[in-house]
Parts: sequence; C-alpha cells; structure tokens
Amino acid sequence: MNEFNFSIPQNITVGKGSVKNIKDITIKLGGKHAMIISGPNLKKMGIVDKVAGYLKEVGIDVDDFTDIEANPSVTTVEKATEQFKSSGADFIVTLGGGSPMDVAKAVGVVAKYGGSITDYEGAHKVPGPIIPLIAIPTTAGTGSEVTAFSVITDHSRDYKLTVFSYEILPTYAILDAELITTAPASVAAACGIDAFIHAEEAYISKDASPFSDAMAEKAMELIGGNIRKFVADRTNIEAAEAMLVGSLFAGIAFSFARLGNVHAMSHPVSAYFDVPHGVANAVLLPVVAEYNALADSGKYFNIYNYINPVKAYKDEFEPMMLVDAIKDLCNDIGIPENLTIAVNNASKTGEVTKEEIESKISAMADDAMKSGNIMVNPRSSRKQDIEMLYRFAL
Repeated sequence: MNEFNFSIPQNITVGKGSVKNIKDITIKLGGKHAMIISGPNLKKMGIVDKVAGYLKEVGIDVDDFTDIEANPSVTTVEKATEQFKSSGADFIVTLGGGSPMDVAKAVGVVAKYGGSITDYEGAHKVPGPIIPLIAIPTTAGTGSEVTAFSVITDHSRDYKLTVFSYEILPTYAILDAELITTAPASVAAACGIDAFIHAEEAYISKDASPFSDAMAEKAMELIGGNIRKFVADRTNIEAAEAMLVGSLFAGIAFSFARLGNVHAMSHPVSAYFDVPHGVANAVLLPVVAEYNALADSGKYFNIYNYINPVKAYKDEFEPMMLVDAIKDLCNDIGIPENLTIAVNNASKTGEVTKEEIESKISAMADDAMKSGNIMVNPRSSRKQDIEMLYRFAL
C-alpha cells in the first residue's frame, strides 16, 4: 500500500431545502457584502435572486456577476474580478455548475493576490487563503464544491489551464437537491456521467488509496444506481439527492487520487471545439476504458456491478463487459455516439468534418500530454497512444 494522507477541511451541509442555511453560514463567516457568481440561466430562473434574498434578510449587501459561458475564459475571470473589486464585496457565493465555481475560485485568487489567473497555472502556486467562498451546486456533476481545482480556458493558446491548490477549496458547501430538479435532461446526463467518470478514474488511478477508493466506490454506487432515473425524471428527489451526494464523494475522491486519460483528453476537445466538458468525457470514456483494460487489477468487475442493472458473477466477468456496459449507459441517457457527432452538436459555425477534427489531433494530444492526469492513468501512454485514442473516438 502506498503512503497516503487526507483531510477534509470544509463545512458541508446536505439536505432538501438547505439553501436557506446560507443565512446562518454567512453569519458564521462574518461577511458583510457578497458577490454572487453564477450563470445567466440561473439568473433568468430567479435562483440568483432567491439566494440574494436570503442574504439580504440577514443584512448582507449583494452584487452578482452572471455573464459566464460553458467553458469560462481568462477574459471572463478578468471581468468578474474587476466587478468584485469595484463592488466592495468581501466574500463570494458561487451558484451553479463547474463553470461558475471555476470562475469564483479564480476570482478569489486574483482579487486577493493580483496578476492574472494564468500566473497561478499548475500546482500549489496560490500563496495562501483566497477570498472566502460559499459554494452551492445546481448540477450533480463537477463536484467543484469540494475540489482543489479551477479550470479556465485560455483562448490565446486554445488551452484549458488548471490551477490546483488546496487554498482554493470553498470554505462552505451547501447541497440542496431541490436546486438540481429543474436541469434539462441533457444537462443532467452530461453532468451525471462526468461525476461517474470522476469516481471511475480516481478508483483506477495509480494514486488511488483506501480513502479515495472508499469515496469513489460510494460515489459509483449512488450515481450508477440513480443516473438513469434522474435523467428520466429530474423531479425524483431521492434520485436527485443520490446524484448530488455521489458527485460530492466523487469530487473528494479525485481531489486525492487525480483522474486519468479521459480528463486529460477531454480538456483539449472542449478548448478546440467548445464541446461541453461532461459530453467530451463521456464520448472518450468507452475508448479509454478499453485501452486501460490491459491494466485492470480487478476493479473493472466492481465498476461494472455499480452501473449495470444486471449484476455479474466474478467467474463470468471479463473487462470488455465493462466497456459494453459503459456504452449502454451512455446510450440510455442520450450521450452522442462518437466525438464527431459531439463536436457537430456543439458547433455554432456549421458542420465540422471528421477531417477537420483529425487535423487538430496532434495539437490536442500535445495538450493532453501536459496534464498530470496522464501520469496516473493505470496504463502508460505516449503521445502516439493518445492520438490513436482520439481517432478511435471519432
């Protein structure tokens, strides 16, 4: 067993209707002026104003920034930071999925220490605690409320940079399943499969430990048993709660065990073609799972039984059964069949040919190889292996 250590320094509240607890949490935090960082849809739906209302009930001044795109950019972080500073806010409430939370973490860094978020790219470059942050997820997918990562797109390089530091963990997280019941089926599917992949990649990572395995296994049990039900009916509150808590545990798992080739490869896909992160992960997962089967140490059997409605016996199981089960799950929840379809679904400028995607594969593989996740993937990978996997995914 490898040496490992862990700590969970956050305060996490889970429960139906628990968003109202932000009033007590804010009093504990000691803040006077909040900046809510969220997305435009949540603003239109009135959820941003609902949270602002709770804060105002306890005497907190509130501003908001909601101009955030699906794959947030360095420019968006700069705009949000400028508004945070000019508002006079002293803490941040982030409401939404991974995109608002990534921006909120980045703002918390830059507003406190200056410069550009690009200055903090890589591991452990944040010098100390950031602006206090309360995270309220409205999707069951990223687990960003408990992760030490912020992923921001640098369009000058067509590259998704990652800031990794335990200093950027939100101080508080509130998980209220009522907030995720209005998600469209496509969003529920993409976010849900992303959460599953967080757990699956952490589980088979070379950096896995008994602690991360425990988190990953519970996450896969909750997500695998509920993702189909949740995509079918987002108002199923029990399924919603299971997905939200599963996403939380998956986020904790990969914060300690890292991820693998799926995430290393999906970030360039989103950077070059603006494919939603969860969708990019999902179309790559079966290809990478087949590639990693050679390195399976027995964990594929457990993963299979978490996601397949019909359980397998140990003596009849083969690793390729998991690949087929993943394909079935993705098909059931409406994930595109391959990367070409996913890119075209995301395109805002007309059809993107297979050849156009292939022309970017070498550059995407270069970017994927820069990810630390490649190093902990269970099967070793060279650039030519990553290129091959992209081509199989097409």
